Amino acid sequence: MQIAIDGPSGAGKSSVAKAVAAKMGLVYVDTGALYRTVGYYVRSA
Repeated sequence: MQIAIDGPSGAGKSSVAKAVAAKMGLVYVDTGALYRTVGYYVRSA
């Protein structure tokens, strides 16, 4: 199952996503960190 939460910076998206994931027994994935990591490795290659 994938649930997307969208909104402006500082709106609490990560907090809500973590709470929903915990409540539903799902895995929380920080896609921002994922994309930054991939970008870092692509750029440093």
